[in-house]
Amino acid sequence: MFSKSTEPRSIASQLVFFFTLASSFLLCCGLGVLYWIFVRHAFEEDTAGLADKVLALRADLTTASDPTALNEELKIQQAGRERVVYWVRLVSSEGGSVAETPGMNALLPASIFPPPESSNQSVGNPKDYRMGGKYFALVTTVEEAGGRPYTMQVAQDRSGDEQFVKKFGALLAVVLALGTLASAAIAITVTKRGLRPVREMARSVKSFGPERLHERIPPDGWPRELQPLAVAFDEMFDRLEDSFTRLSQFSADLAHELRTPIANIRGEGEVALTRARTADEYREVIESSVGECERLSGIVDNLLFLARAEAAEGNIQRVMFDGRAAVEKIAAFYEPIAEEHQTTLTCSGRGEIHADPMLFGRAVSNLVENALRYTPAGGKIQISIAAGTADSQISVEDSGCGIAAEHLPRVFDRFYRAESSRSSQGSGLGLALVKSITDLHGGSASVKSEVDRGTIVVLTFPNQPAPQASS
Repeated sequence: MFSKSTEPRSIASQLVFFFTLASSFLLCCGLGVLYWIFVRHAFEEDTAGLADKVLALRADLTTASDPTALNEELKIQQAGRERVVYWVRLVSSEGGSVAETPGMNALLPASIFPPPESSNQSVGNPKDYRMGGKYFALVTTVEEAGGRPYTMQVAQDRSGDEQFVKKFGALLAVVLALGTLASAAIAITVTKRGLRPVREMARSVKSFGPERLHERIPPDGWPRELQPLAVAFDEMFDRLEDSFTRLSQFSADLAHELRTPIANIRGEGEVALTRARTADEYREVIESSVGECERLSGIVDNLLFLARAEAAEGNIQRVMFDGRAAVEKIAAFYEPIAEEHQTTLTCSGRGEIHADPMLFGRAVSNLVENALRYTPAGGKIQISIAAGTADSQISVEDSGCGIAAEHLPRVFDRFYRAESSRSSQGSGLGLALVKSITDLHGGSASVKSEVDRGTIVVLTFPNQPAPQASS
């Protein structure tokens, strides 16, 4: 079974989520530290108050002649108060209660207090005790009064402070929740505002069409982060416009090239059918039609080769072979035609070529055939090989009529011919085939020419295949 692909999350939702998460984390840390400091400070103050109370009671015992007099003072402290903060019990060495805050025995029995350690015990770490919704801090010390030891048990009621701490914690939780919501709202607002240029760029790109390929996205008005994207879009539209223009031109040229032989075949056939013809006349019409069909077949074959070359993606069989032997074989094939045209065909140079032998032969053959077509009687054609460490070059030089400078940039375009008068001499696909073959090998093709002095076409084949771009 195939799992369904999950829809990718939008950039906006991710920005909002992570911004809210980060803000909530920072807010939680800040409020947590504030809560910890507040609670610690509150209980430290309570502990300090408890220590002061113990010191005060110790002073009272030291100055009092009778410890039982402490009962009156404890009654006075409890009188008129809704909540007693400190509960005190003084126990004799025999275990009896000498003095006690009224009602303490029912609320805080002596057994729950921690045992004393020394008369100078610190109250920095009192014992916690909870009972009936109340919270107490208990401490036990050993004191002397009148030369006799007494155990003093002191309880501090911290219920009010604990309730306040709980309310403070709840308040901080509400602040955290509201802060999280506020962070989310701010994140949504900021994200929408920050991504607004992206939406505007998307609308601009969406409005482009075949009739508006000339328009561009100027990078100056966009944020700095989007300027490279705007430049990339402009470069893409440049390539699309160029491809669209070339495709339109190619379609027009293809229609023109196919229309001419078809019109010739149709015209000759219609003329032949206007009246009865002799066998020789019908034979001439058929031979002419066959010639036009051969021309159509050549155009179709060349177009198929170009399409296959573009789809090959570099998957060709490159081998090392003797370049001199390969060009001499090509020269020997065209030697009879050169003699018929009274043209001298020579080869020079040596070197190893790293290429597909069949494609290499077709490229050089196209150049030689093209040179023979435009070189007058008595001219010369030379095929040269120059091998280097990085690449090898094959040049075909002729002493023909040459090509005007304004035509040189387009001689490798499909169906392009420098002069319309030469339209009957070829389909304009020969040099386009040569360029496709060199591009397929990762090489290049260049041309130099002067009118009435000749043309040099140089093909470059790298000695190693060009690296393929990773998909």
